[in-house]
Amino acid sequence: MVSDTDIVKAEKLSNSTENDSPEKGRRKSLLRPKRRVSPLTVRILAVNLIALGFLAGGILYIDQYQETMVQSRINALIKDAEVMAGALGEAATAQADRTELRLKPAEQIIVRVVGVTNNRTRLFGLDGNLLLDSRDLAVDQSVVIDELPQYVGLTTFLDQVSETITLLLDSLHRRKDLESYHEVKTQVADHYPEVERALEGDMGFRIRRLSDRAEIITVAVPVQRFRRVLGALLLSADTRDINAAVQQTRITFLKFFGIVLLVTLLLSIFLARTIVRPILRLARSADRISAGTHTGADIPDYSSRNDEIGDLSRSLKDMTLALARQIDAVAAFAADVSHELKNPLTSLRSAVETLSLAKNEAAKKKLLGIIADDVGRLDRLISDISNVSRLDAEMSRSQMGEVNLKTLLETLVDMYKSSHGDKIPALHLDLDSPKNARKKKSAKAYCVSGLEGQLGQLFRNLIDNAISFSKKDGTIWIRLSHQKNMVQVVIEDEGQGIPEDKLEDIFDRFYSERPSAEAFGKHSGLGLSICKKIVEAHEGVIVAQNRQTGGAQFTVQLRHISLKSEALT
Repeated sequence: MVSDTDIVKAEKLSNSTENDSPEKGRRKSLLRPKRRVSPLTVRILAVNLIALGFLAGGILYIDQYQETMVQSRINALIKDAEVMAGALGEAATAQADRTELRLKPAEQIIVRVVGVTNNRTRLFGLDGNLLLDSRDLAVDQSVVIDELPQYVGLTTFLDQVSETITLLLDSLHRRKDLESYHEVKTQVADHYPEVERALEGDMGFRIRRLSDRAEIITVAVPVQRFRRVLGALLLSADTRDINAAVQQTRITFLKFFGIVLLVTLLLSIFLARTIVRPILRLARSADRISAGTHTGADIPDYSSRNDEIGDLSRSLKDMTLALARQIDAVAAFAADVSHELKNPLTSLRSAVETLSLAKNEAAKKKLLGIIADDVGRLDRLISDISNVSRLDAEMSRSQMGEVNLKTLLETLVDMYKSSHGDKIPALHLDLDSPKNARKKKSAKAYCVSGLEGQLGQLFRNLIDNAISFSKKDGTIWIRLSHQKNMVQVVIEDEGQGIPEDKLEDIFDRFYSERPSAEAFGKHSGLGLSICKKIVEAHEGVIVAQNRQTGGAQFTVQLRHISLKSEALT
């Protein structure tokens, strides 16, 4: 693996000559530009603020609440006016057939009732002139003292903010068609359409706007006796108390909304930092690895987190380490291939150079034979290397399925017997011992999850290896059995065996331990390496050992498909 220090040194040395190199430009392009605002953070904030938007919609309910209170005030005024008009019709007239109202009894009734309701009351005669006004009767002689607000910096600022918000909210729902209320010095019925309507015998009311943005409600009802109209009674009340209650509710709501908004923003920022920031750091680290400026060890470690971020961190780290191992394996494989190809090429070049110096036909013929052997050896090496590369690609792209090893081995044995006949040792396929007969009856007793083509290549390589070490009149045993949770295949031969110190080395690439009588270069040394790669890709185990009676024994264990399915679920 290349360290960060080496990379920095290499970059410093090459800055003067590689500033405009295409490779450096490509690495720069792999690094994504930094964003001032994370889109994921914006989405988190948007989702949380949308929920707050529904809460903010509650301000419309407050406006509806204000309208309800105004309507209740109108209904109360109508009821009070009807009660007073009935009392005036009965007590403020001299006789049943008279139409004049007696002012003294009427004044007493108005003073008594207004002292309770505190509504301004005006009485108009049939001629439309104002007869009585509760303001002129001095019903309430109390003095009201309002303390002036203290002008403190923060308090004044908050009051101004509250006033501004009130004006804004009032402008959203205030009635646009209200007329302004103007009170003249000498009042007559013509100044109030609702009074004119009451003098005609009908009830009427109006809502007008005062100069201080408050509203005033006026209700006029006829004063009657025996259905005869004697005058009109006008009651009026402003909505300042309603506005104050609504204003207080708004301020309370806005304070609550502000607190919730602040908490939501803080939680959103916290959530964004705990989610977006780790993801961004992982993405930046992945970009630097892709650009070749960092190694897998520089990936931020969030594996201690018991959430999806921790899973992502562990997966990314495992993937990077696996990729690094794969790169190292490719580099090592390339070095091994280069070394193995140099041997026949060196021999080939030496033979070609010597051919021109040969003095007789026998020497030339011998050199040509060496050249032919080296060319054949190169051809086998290139073919085996191609097979190894194709094997890696096939195993990475293919989807594993159910493979019955009993059927696969029976097919291979039949194929060897039919194609080679007596030219190879005898092949014997043995299944489980009688104590395992119950397992043999199951249709999936020898099924594993894997790639049928690669497993077939695995057992062909092992059988070919056993054939190459056995005599023609020898025997090769293929034993298929169950070992706990595994399906086991054992291939035994009667050859010369394997040196005890080479039982693991024989699975290395290009390692070959051939019989002394066999011509050099007949095998590339990749067969058993391919076998080990296939077994490891299937999460199995392959072991080589020597038989006590002579010969080699290769044991392959693969996980039974039923257990693998349970593990996957």
